[in-house]
Amino acid sequence: MTTFKEDKNAKIYVAGHRGMVGSAIVRALQARGYDNIVTRTSRELDLRDQAAVRAFFETEKPAYVFLAAAKVGGIVANDSYPAEFIHDNLVIETNVIHAAHLTGVNKLLFLGSTCIYPKMAPQPLKEEYLLTGPLEPTNEWYAVAKIAGIKLCQAYRRQYGDDYISAMPTNLYGPGDNFDLEKSHVVPAMIRKMHEAKQRGDANVTLWGTGAPLREFLHVDDLADALCFLMESYTGESHVNVGVGKDITIRELAETIKDITGFQGELIFDTSKPDGTPRKLVDTGMINGMGWEAQIGLKDGLAQAYRWFLDNITDFRG
Repeated sequence: MTTFKEDKNAKIYVAGHRGMVGSAIVRALQARGYDNIVTRTSRELDLRDQAAVRAFFETEKPAYVFLAAAKVGGIVANDSYPAEFIHDNLVIETNVIHAAHLTGVNKLLFLGSTCIYPKMAPQPLKEEYLLTGPLEPTNEWYAVAKIAGIKLCQAYRRQYGDDYISAMPTNLYGPGDNFDLEKSHVVPAMIRKMHEAKQRGDANVTLWGTGAPLREFLHVDDLADALCFLMESYTGESHVNVGVGKDITIRELAETIKDITGFQGELIFDTSKPDGTPRKLVDTGMINGMGWEAQIGLKDGLAQAYRWFLDNITDFRG
């Protein structure tokens, strides 16, 4: 059987192709010369519908699958809709992974998140820390579903010999990000806040917390590159961390975004607001040892994300 790397014409299904990660995977595949990519919008194919998913796989018969579809959201959404977060993600991954098995998919890559690790796990986060302690309560519903996805891949590998692998990325940013201030993560929220403050001529921008927490940020195109690399070269039961292997303070991040957006005012840190986890860094020794490292520097990546925001700014108004 030809491998993923050898077969540029094989049919590849990217689940979740409209999201930030899925769209980056499509770009990365096309750049590598893979041109037989099949996609479906959620309206065309509800991945929560087992019969519809089975019918899709039986009709299309993809040889390879990138499972980037998921129900995602921030702390408020996770806290407000716990049943949806655990149910929808469990059903999506179960339907896709089982249908892939039934139709003989050559290889599947399941995408998770570093929220799978215990809240108090040592830093940096190593793959073996999975299931060694309690999860962060604010997103445990999503995390439990993602852990189940890893275990599904491992179980199908053990029982059937299916070549299903899992990757866990750190905090992501880049083109296609969500810039809705109610739902966005820290990078897009800062970009939009400082851009709009600059437009209004505001004297300052207020940010939550002390600015002291350390965070790691991976450009989504680096992630997509890593996922293609893993699909081409990795086969194993362990999930694989994907990150840059270094972190910066939230204050340093804010100063960099201030510089990129051209905001001239003052940054005020509201220390009455929570900081969250003091540090969240993944150990990238496993993927680095295979020969992959992130290539996009944070400042260059943030500048690219800001340009994308400016090009798509009408989508975020309202």
